[in-house]
Amino acid sequence: MTRRLITFLALAFVLALLFVRLGVWQLARLEERRTVNSLVQAQLERPAVPFTELRGDTSFRRANVSGSPDYEHEILHVGRTRNGSPGVHIFTPVRVAGSDTAVLVNRGWVYAPDAATAELSRWREERDSFSGFVMPLSRGPLGGARPSGARVRVLALSAIQPLLPYPVAETYLVAEDSAGAAAPVRVGRPPLDGGPHLSYAIQWFCFAAIAVGGAIIVAIRARSADPAGATGA
Repeated sequence: MTRRLITFLALAFVLALLFVRLGVWQLARLEERRTVNSLVQAQLERPAVPFTELRGDTSFRRANVSGSPDYEHEILHVGRTRNGSPGVHIFTPVRVAGSDTAVLVNRGWVYAPDAATAELSRWREERDSFSGFVMPLSRGPLGGARPSGARVRVLALSAIQPLLPYPVAETYLVAEDSAGAAAPVRVGRPPLDGGPHLSYAIQWFCFAAIAVGGAIIVAIRARSADPAGATGA
């Protein structure tokens, strides 16, 4: 067996070990995702409560908000797509009685050819309460994604607060109410599936099998071509 062949076989088995490690990592990611999905599902199954009564970890808690929608200070979350079509999400501040802090409500998606502008007046709803689930606004630095007019690219408190003349809650409501003709398309709940991790893991294990199988085939052919087992550079 030549040195070149030994080097090739060693490299093949090192790559196989790397591919197996990546496959195991993807399986670990899959288990983490399933754990998160279980926690999210448990939150979504809890009874809805008034937004003002939320305590502790509120992500994905079902809640309802009642008050006065401030359609004059709506905010667009730009660059949102639905079924491949460009659009925006409309965030409406709701002024809650007895509080100086407004609650943002993601009322849903509307089509926008430029994924940045929409005629907001046509999407106003005749209602003063919304129900859905709660999500947090990012509290990190805004970085390079600056707000433009009443539009934001990231749902960060630092981007949204300057656009409103009053304080806004650090969490927002994703509306799940039945939508009439004048309502945006509701966003819906996130898919609680395993994502691509299992398929990625299978791919990495297949790569490992190909590396090992290929190395074995090369070794067998080399041995058949050199039955005396000659060595050389």
